[in-house]
Amino acid sequence: MTARTVLIVDDEFAIRDMLRMALEMAEFRCLEAEDIQKAYTLIVDERPDIVLLDWMLPGGSGLELLRRLKRDEMTRDLPVIMLTAKTAEDNVIQGLDVGADDYITKPFAPRELVARIKALLRRATGASEGDKIQVAELVLDGESRRIFIADQPLDMGPTEFNLLKFFMSHPERAYTRGQLLDRVWGANVYVEERTVDVHIRRLRKALQAPGGDYSNLIQTVRGTGYRFSSRGVV
Repeated sequence: MTARTVLIVDDEFAIRDMLRMALEMAEFRCLEAEDIQKAYTLIVDERPDIVLLDWMLPGGSGLELLRRLKRDEMTRDLPVIMLTAKTAEDNVIQGLDVGADDYITKPFAPRELVARIKALLRRATGASEGDKIQVAELVLDGESRRIFIADQPLDMGPTEFNLLKFFMSHPERAYTRGQLLDRVWGANVYVEERTVDVHIRRLRKALQAPGGDYSNLIQTVRGTGYRFSSRGVV
């Protein structure tokens, strides 16, 4: 089995070295970059499976690189974990809103980071099994891992796909944020509950398409969490 490739983007050699050793012990292949220019070149040339991206970098912030990756059709689905010393909620939400799949604040335990990487890669590749699930003209194809509205494919990240798949497979039931984390992210993944809200917003936005707006199928249940309901949809 070919080792998965992780690109470590951090301007501090000591952090890159620590991460590389931890990841290589977990049988990952590692690439390293100290700035966003080198990082982007490695992403284009080497096609890593996942990126660990520091927020503060010389020559431009990690957030700037993240925006560039999410604008490009070739890299928008590349999983990204933000590494940051910024613990303020606004900064965390900003990173998630731009397109980060997860974040971890410094200092952190290498074992926790390895666990998050493995969990994110499982979500990104996902299980390919499953028939099509359809609500009116909204179609989820489990085998190709694609979403369509009125036969038009939607741009959707791997976490949003898995979240929608879970919702469409379990309609008309309210789930707490904690339950969604366990069912979609995995029980052993260290992710804060507010992360669910960010991905719900991204999922709703993705479901607003010219062929139909299905964002209202993801309902907020006050005091509980979220529910997928297709009642009233023709």
